[in-house]
Amino acid sequence: MPDVDPRLQNRYLQLIQEQLAPLEPVAAGLRALPQAAQAFAATQAAWRFYRNPRVTLPKLIQPLLDHARRAVPDACDDFVLNILDWSLLHYRQHASKRDRVELSNCQDLGYELLTSLLASDRDGAPVAPTCQQLRAQAGVYSSRCRRVLPNRSQLDMLHPVLAHAEALGLPKRLVHIIDAEADSVAHYRRWMRQGWLFLVRADGEPRVRFEGQEMPLAAMADTLRSRRAFGKAREVDYHGQRVQQWLAEAAVVVHRPAQPHRRSSPRRVKIPGPPLPLRLVVSELRRADGTVLERWLLLSNVPSAVAAQRLALWYFWRWRIESYFKMLKGAGLQLEHWQQESGLALAKRLLVASMACVVVWAVAHAAGPEAAALRGVLVRLSGRQMRWGKSYTEPALLAGLWVLLSMLALLEHYDLNKLRGLARLARPSADRLDSS
Repeated sequence: MPDVDPRLQNRYLQLIQEQLAPLEPVAAGLRALPQAAQAFAATQAAWRFYRNPRVTLPKLIQPLLDHARRAVPDACDDFVLNILDWSLLHYRQHASKRDRVELSNCQDLGYELLTSLLASDRDGAPVAPTCQQLRAQAGVYSSRCRRVLPNRSQLDMLHPVLAHAEALGLPKRLVHIIDAEADSVAHYRRWMRQGWLFLVRADGEPRVRFEGQEMPLAAMADTLRSRRAFGKAREVDYHGQRVQQWLAEAAVVVHRPAQPHRRSSPRRVKIPGPPLPLRLVVSELRRADGTVLERWLLLSNVPSAVAAQRLALWYFWRWRIESYFKMLKGAGLQLEHWQQESGLALAKRLLVASMACVVVWAVAHAAGPEAAALRGVLVRLSGRQMRWGKSYTEPALLAGLWVLLSMLALLEHYDLNKLRGLARLARPSADRLDSS
């Protein structure tokens, strides 16, 4: 972290190592490595670290940004994918968190998290989060600045996050990938004025102009199918079954006026704007008999030199951010059971946990025989069984890293022969079994 004393630097590194552990809902606090200090001392040190006013969100995000700048040139070919999504953090039973906000209803309390995650355009491998924003009662805690930001609509809060990513000076051009929440004509026009590239899943009802005619996007997809414009792209996994992905592409013009929605004013005002020439990519997942299981309507301003198949694959890789949320919330770190009593403290620990995820991703996607050997060792140490055809999972690497770090920390304080002698006391033997 920049501009902090060595003591805080060392504590930061220690917290990352302690966060490299699979947690249980009933024990979601940090796990102390088996060193000379007691576990309670490690808990106190973490509490002081997160309460320290010199440990700010912009400083905690800086190591992640530095890693992204180093990793992007090797991890990406032509572009870097910037995947953005929201996740609700539910803390209904955590009465000590007094700055929770209402989520889906008055009984559902917690925080709203917005994450910007960089990923490779080559294979979708996650690189690093570049921004985290947590909405609480006082406002929005953002890794972009020290002050608490006022709470605004999701899309209005999205634009500064995109601008922040564009200002990072990454060596590859960004393509912002967002789900249907970002299907907004006003924001399309604003992003195109800035010269930003985007790939957004659209709803089927909005109307576009195609070959001089005006029609809804869903009808546009049906027209392409009636013209046999679809081509088979690849086979993909869909809820455990192998299905075929079919693609069609067309040039459309979005010409309708924007109608921004504001809670303070139920009346929507139409705001005209210039027509937007965009690419429509229709992706259908079909069974062998032709039954359509899923349809995506994707709008993008990425240059036509990038094939439609590649755009569809980029959107398919949007699930990487869902896997990141899953690791945070259920498959490893148990985020929704953390005991921090404020949104700010929660946001600070979240950035430390994100660096732990980056360590796991780096191990998972490293090339070479030594990296493959390390993954094999970590899976063995995790004690987890892998599905046929899969050599590792990220939660298994997380669990194995914790065991490896614990072993190394233990060997710093105990002689190996001494540990072998202690192990004999616990290891089952034939004599001990016969006597019992």
